[in-house]
This record gives sequence, structure tokens and C-alpha cells, in this order.
Amino acid sequence: MTFRNRLAIPLAVGALTAALAACSNSSPEAGRPDTAPPSSVETSETTPVVTPSPSQSVPSAPPTRPATATGSSLAAGEAFIAYYVDLLNYSYATGDPAPFLAASDKGCLGCQGVADYTRKVNVKNGGIKGDYKDKLVAVKEIYRGESGRLGGSATIKSGTYEERLTPTASPVQQTSSDGTMEFTLSSNAGDWVMYEMQIDE
Repeated sequence: MTFRNRLAIPLAVGALTAALAACSNSSPEAGRPDTAPPSSVETSETTPVVTPSPSQSVPSAPPTRPATATGSSLAAGEAFIAYYVDLLNYSYATGDPAPFLAASDKGCLGCQGVADYTRKVNVKNGGIKGDYKDKLVAVKEIYRGESGRLGGSATIKSGTYEERLTPTASPVQQTSSDGTMEFTLSSNAGDWVMYEMQIDE
């Protein structure tokens, strides 16, 4: 689902734009008393929890790093990108960014942007419905820089899905699209982690 990634740096812009678009003047004016007669039915002040439909099952555990994504070779870097996309999809489903943040450098701003988004908007809380998962089409290029880090780009395809930035917001349809993930990987304890990431549509 590449809006959230339309995100990575554009997410900050996309989410802000969508959040501003969700604002309206439909709330009652401040200071006006509620003149409606009291309802005989008690209502709860808590936010309802939306249970995902069977087609929107939420995984119970994050994906584990495959053996092919361990080590600091170019091949391990390429396999790491596929693993990282799986970690992002887990976060989109559950609202838990901890697994992909554990596979990210602490200074990765694009990673933090995705984490902030998925904590608020995810399948588990009803914020995402449909074909939300990103699919790695191909790692288009990958190379080792002078610093020893890996750089490159990958093609990501998103499905068609519906998103709500808040529980009361109107749903917004996101259509299937291709995006490009620009990435830099750094080595941490002998394995690659995401150092920088940006996904553009």
C-alpha cells in the first residue's frame, strides 16, 4: 500500500493534506447548550473497536528475517528489502511498527514517518480496508558505496484500498499504483538495517 509510503517523505505531506481535508465545520458551536431531549439509550464514550473482516485478517506475529537476508553481502541486501516490505505490511495490518523499527537505523526519518502513520491508521483499528499490502516487484539496482553502505532502488506496487485517517473521517479510496523505494542500508551487528528510505509514486 504505497500511500502510506507515498508517504515516506511524501507521507508527511500526504497525511497532513488528508488530515486537513478531513477537518470540517460540522461540530456544534462552542458554548451552545444541547437542546435535544435526552435519549433513553445509554451511549458509551469510548471509541468503538472495529473488527477486521475475515479477508482482513491481522497476523499474530511479525515475519522473521530469512537466512538469505542475513550478512552484509549485496545478495543479503536485496533479500533484506523484500523482508523489510513484509515488516512494513505487518505494521500496516497491526499498528505495531516495532518490528520494522528494530530493522531500521534510529535516525531514519522516513521509517519514523511510516511508524507514526501506522500507529494511527491500520487494519486492526479499521483505518485500512482492502488490498493494502505493498508488493515488491523488483530491486532495480543495488550497489555498495564508498562508506560501505548499500544504496539502490526498488519498484513497489500497491493495491486498491480504503483508508480513514481517524475513526470518524470519511473513507478515502486509494487506487493501485507503482512506486519507487529509494533506500540506503547500513550494517548493524553484521546484518543490514534500513538507514534511509523514501517511497515516491
